[in-house]
Amino acid sequence: MKNPYQNAMAQLDKVAKIKDFGGEFITRLRQPDRDIRISIPIKMDNGSLKIFEGYRVEYNNLLGPYKGGIRYHPETEINEVKALAFWMALKCAVAGIPMGGGKGGITVDPTKLSKGELERLSRGWIQKLADVLGPRKDVPAPDVNTTPEIMAWMADEYAKITGDKTGAVITGKPLGQGGSEGRGTATAQGGFYVFEALKKELDLPSKCRVAIQGFGNAGSCAADIWDKAGHTIIAVSDSKGGIYDKNGLDIGKLLKYKKNTGALFGFPKSKKITNEELLGLECDLLIPAAFENQITETNAKKVKAKAILELANGPTTPEADEILFKKSIPIVPDILANSGGVTVSYFEWEQNLKRKHWTEKEVFKKLKLMMEDSAKKMLERAKKSKTNLRMGAFILALERIKAGMK
Repeated sequence: MKNPYQNAMAQLDKVAKIKDFGGEFITRLRQPDRDIRISIPIKMDNGSLKIFEGYRVEYNNLLGPYKGGIRYHPETEINEVKALAFWMALKCAVAGIPMGGGKGGITVDPTKLSKGELERLSRGWIQKLADVLGPRKDVPAPDVNTTPEIMAWMADEYAKITGDKTGAVITGKPLGQGGSEGRGTATAQGGFYVFEALKKELDLPSKCRVAIQGFGNAGSCAADIWDKAGHTIIAVSDSKGGIYDKNGLDIGKLLKYKKNTGALFGFPKSKKITNEELLGLECDLLIPAAFENQITETNAKKVKAKAILELANGPTTPEADEILFKKSIPIVPDILANSGGVTVSYFEWEQNLKRKHWTEKEVFKKLKLMMEDSAKKMLERAKKSKTNLRMGAFILALERIKAGMK
């Protein structure tokens, strides 16, 4: 299987065949502006010294400061981070926000660190990268396994080093420390606004049967939002596997069960299933909300959903894309479907710089308008070029990035 960056470049090659953007422009987008690898020495609680590998990829800043999250995961590596930074550049462009694409990470299992070790590691990442970060240069945010508390540590460390106390260098902070209302649910909420805008075009029923792969922040929030809107959540999963109930899971009770037990398995009236089985369930809407490369040429033929909405980054490989297109299963692509998170991050950045604080109602009103507008423009591009929604989103994003060169 190709790594995420190879998949991202395959997507770029494909869109370049659909619309002529000029060879030099495409060549420029094939490499990031800068990829930085750092070693972070941390004194562990037992007195030993451990070296962690960290990354920051600054992909493209034609539309504004580099923007993108930081993930802590044992399998995080440079090709994954480069792919995510590329997708972030497109995501900001398709969402219509004046920011570029970046991504960061540390190869670490944060569950094996104490709180003190985690704080020292997070501050260490900032210490190594403070000279390239800044509210007008590069603005990190949370991602997999990074929390508002970690963002607060990072913002504090940056302020100590540089004297900049606006907080605008980091988004996803706690509310009391410059964070934005609505940031915690923004990725899923934005995805829901896109779903609502495209539901008729996707030929979906007014009330859908939904399966969600991934039950972290995006997946659990999506389950809650779709459930409260009257849809039936028939299956969810996490890294250990999933649960299924053909009559629908009680999401309110499931969220409490997961919080209390740390698990999905054993939830009353549910059947234990694998992640692979979840992807093949008969449903109206499949929402991948976990990691990259989940729907592949190996399992795409088994997908029975009427439509897919990608809350994860890069969950569908290019080979699977082709298979699903032939099966007439539309995919609402990640660079639009999950751009609610970065859009509200942009709102937080703007509020910090202007010393303002918007209500949650104001945040979601602005988010809804932007997501609906981008969904409409993506659909227009897809129809005009007689291609799928992913390529429609890529065309929209690349048009906006290229316009930034002038």
